[in-house]
Amino acid sequence: MNTHTVFTVLLSVVLAITARLDAGQLRGGATAVDITPLRFPVSMTGGFQDRLAMQAHDRLHARCVVIGDGETRIAIVVCDSCLITRDIYDRSKASAARATGIPVNRIVTAATHTHSAPTAVPLAQCNPDPEYVEHLTRQITQAIIEANAKMQPVEVGWGTAQVPEEVSNRRWFVKPQALQPNPFQEPGDQVRTNPSRGTGLLIKAAGPVDPTVTFLSVRSAQGQPVSLLANYGLHYVGGIPPSQLSADYFGEFARQIASRFKADAASGFVGIMSNGASGDVNNYRFPDARPRSHPFERVKAVASLVADRVGATNAMIDFQSETTILMNERELEVGIRQPDVRQLEKAKALLAQAANPERLTMNEVYAQESVRLSQAAPTVRIKLQTISIGELAIVTVPCEVFAKIGIDIKRRSPFKTTFLIGLANGYNGYLPSPEQHKLGGYETWRSSWSYLETDASTKITDSILNQLQQLRSGQ
Repeated sequence: MNTHTVFTVLLSVVLAITARLDAGQLRGGATAVDITPLRFPVSMTGGFQDRLAMQAHDRLHARCVVIGDGETRIAIVVCDSCLITRDIYDRSKASAARATGIPVNRIVTAATHTHSAPTAVPLAQCNPDPEYVEHLTRQITQAIIEANAKMQPVEVGWGTAQVPEEVSNRRWFVKPQALQPNPFQEPGDQVRTNPSRGTGLLIKAAGPVDPTVTFLSVRSAQGQPVSLLANYGLHYVGGIPPSQLSADYFGEFARQIASRFKADAASGFVGIMSNGASGDVNNYRFPDARPRSHPFERVKAVASLVADRVGATNAMIDFQSETTILMNERELEVGIRQPDVRQLEKAKALLAQAANPERLTMNEVYAQESVRLSQAAPTVRIKLQTISIGELAIVTVPCEVFAKIGIDIKRRSPFKTTFLIGLANGYNGYLPSPEQHKLGGYETWRSSWSYLETDASTKITDSILNQLQQLRSGQ
């Protein structure tokens, strides 16, 4: 054996030993990159008709945390946006993977669901500005690159806090006189979404809420906070001044949790709030209404309370510097609900009579959606991810998931603590259970924001639980 061969063998042994020693030793980094539009006015999503934002009330960000255990690195990016298409995320991931070496299937991307964000998904009568879409794509990539570049030895811990005061199921059984036909003028709805409060017409909520805020906390080896990724099943808060962009309570939480940690801007700490299973949950108070609030008042109140509870719990959790990170990703084919011949003819007739094609009524918008869905493929492939960090599990679904579905996944998970990030890796509309589909209501009305087959939630839950079992067994 010559000297070169001996050296090569010894180097291989040293590298193998080093790799084994590094495995499980955690490193992490985080950053927040501005995704506010570069020019105004800009189309703003969150309604049936297009609205123009003239300015930003507060800055929008793509907040990213990257964590690695010596063998596996993952990136989680949460964007201050209502909805983002899969193609935007896929392009961002591909660019980030080339720059950082983090595989595409180890990157999570999600939207918060603020209803005061620039349009990024063409829905109803809202259409994205191509210039903003390109800006958003670049900035998501940049967030992953910057967070990866800031990696340092870290410790992680996780915990849960209870905040039942700020979540209400928005679907209600109501007295017969409060029921209305759906926009297709078909009877059968048994519930109403966001019925008028304080009217005496409400009977009971049609589903539960999840009051749990789950969080992953990352701090440096010296104990300084690096990032905190929280998750709460709250649709959004609202109460934003008109014609203004805002990160809603998601962005306010990022600011508030930093103050709880006494982390100033120079510290580099990044607070992140992701959206959980909130498809049928909001911040209204049922059956009675709160007094009218000033703009941004409720946003600050909700963020402050959640930050208080999370901050108090964070002070009591255990941190660890070594653990194993695992992640898997799977694509699932799901059917699409399409109109039948009669429904399609009725939709076309209604559109033909529209007084103003540029400003369609609600019923006309749903007619337009029926025509669009009739031209779609019969199935769609959606991306599902599961992650384990020690005894913490994170799952992602590209939908507005109903609360009970998220609760069931948590209950059936083989991991001690689990949370679900919704609106992740694309947008495939609301995800009601089969039982909720039978009740009807806004979230079930066939459209580009509610089109998956009625049994989709069952298939998605089964896949996720199978993926979690694979992680549990170390596969």
